[in-house]
Amino acid sequence: MTHRTAYLCLGSNVGDRAATMGLALGVLARAGLTIGARSSLYETPPWGPIPQGPYLNQVVEIKSPVAPRSLLFLALAVERMLGRDRPHEVRFGPRRIDIDILLFANENIAEPDLEIPHPRLLERAFALVPLTEIAPEIVISGVRAAEALAPLDQSGIVKVATA
Repeated sequence: MTHRTAYLCLGSNVGDRAATMGLALGVLARAGLTIGARSSLYETPPWGPIPQGPYLNQVVEIKSPVAPRSLLFLALAVERMLGRDRPHEVRFGPRRIDIDILLFANENIAEPDLEIPHPRLLERAFALVPLTEIAPEIVISGVRAAEALAPLDQSGIVKVATA
């Protein structure tokens, strides 16, 4: 079975954020993903117009035996299992868990419900900081992640724990 490298960004700003993210990684591993490098945990300011508490974010490298669409279904199932209710939540609002596929091998996918690389990855310091920690030379859509990160506002992004 071929396993392809992908990068996931996990985030949480409700409840015991670190514990929830750890549970999510455990479920993903039990579902057949091999968890590789893990970034440190970073506390980051909330994104969007809704007043809410800070997030914890982490990027993990995985080896996936399944295709991108199946990985998306798995990530969404884990979110639901841990209490996320996407259809009823406020966009960019607080959430117990968020699992985004940032990159999947060298795939480029542009479908209504699945875009790889993540469509706003190069604009989001909260994802690029942990990604560049574990994959400093990674290139996204022809741009080195570190170069994309350099001009972005990184204020408020604080490393809180090493994985």
